[in-house]
Amino acid sequence: MQITGFDYQRVPVADGVSLNVAIGGSGSPVVLLHGFPQTHLMWRHVAADLAADHTVIVPDLRGYGDSDKPADTGETYSKRTMAADVVAVARAFGHARFALAGHDRGALVAIRAGLDHPDAVTHLASLDVLPTLDMWDVMHGASAAVGFHLYLMAQPPGLAEKMIGAVPDEFFGYFLDAWTQNPDAIPADVRAEYLRASREAVTSIVADYRATAGIDITHDTADREAGRRLAMPVTVLQQDWGAALGYDAEAVWRAWAPDLVHRTVTSGHFMAEEGPAEVIKALRDLLAR
Repeated sequence: MQITGFDYQRVPVADGVSLNVAIGGSGSPVVLLHGFPQTHLMWRHVAADLAADHTVIVPDLRGYGDSDKPADTGETYSKRTMAADVVAVARAFGHARFALAGHDRGALVAIRAGLDHPDAVTHLASLDVLPTLDMWDVMHGASAAVGFHLYLMAQPPGLAEKMIGAVPDEFFGYFLDAWTQNPDAIPADVRAEYLRASREAVTSIVADYRATAGIDITHDTADREAGRRLAMPVTVLQQDWGAALGYDAEAVWRAWAPDLVHRTVTSGHFMAEEGPAEVIKALRDLLAR
């Protein structure tokens, strides 16, 4: 499936690795990064609107969708490596500087891109995720059961892949159901595409999550200890996870992003599909800052 009105290209980003990329519109560039268990299609409503006056670049992350899925060698799926992919994609289309928005896993990549490439990322939006170190810090006790998949996929290679691979549609479908307040926001054909793509990417999806319990912690800890922060304007849209898990979400984010707009939304996790108008307004407000 494709975003209507967008062109598609395969863009080389590293040795032997190319990403599937949709591009549409014209004007200042905006890159949109999808989350789990989805593909670039999650941005279809937002991308179509932004393309009226922006060049909108929407890749499948490495290891997801129709992008390449290289074997994991330790840092293959670090957010640092995946962020470098994003910068390479933007440059392939002639953009040294661009705005960046990410949802879920894509937001973790966006955060890393903002820290590693501050001269490239002009504005940054994060949808429904916490920075990696804070995510692990707030997961404790019985309430951590909501993130059981984080712990499953953090295990050494082998078991998680076999377990998920045995019932992939049930596993990935669980999250599409449990995290959505409005099931109609993900039509049957789009849901089928998400399941197909995830079914074909079990090993690389697990590797992405495993990195977040390993090498990503190393990279983020080094930044925290060095006092590095996101220098660009940042907008965060989140469900009210702070109330649910007992932390001050805005304060957590402000430690990383001094120029912050933090908003709590009432839609489910898949807010770009459940509440696209609210996401579009937030992104347009961000781009105007």
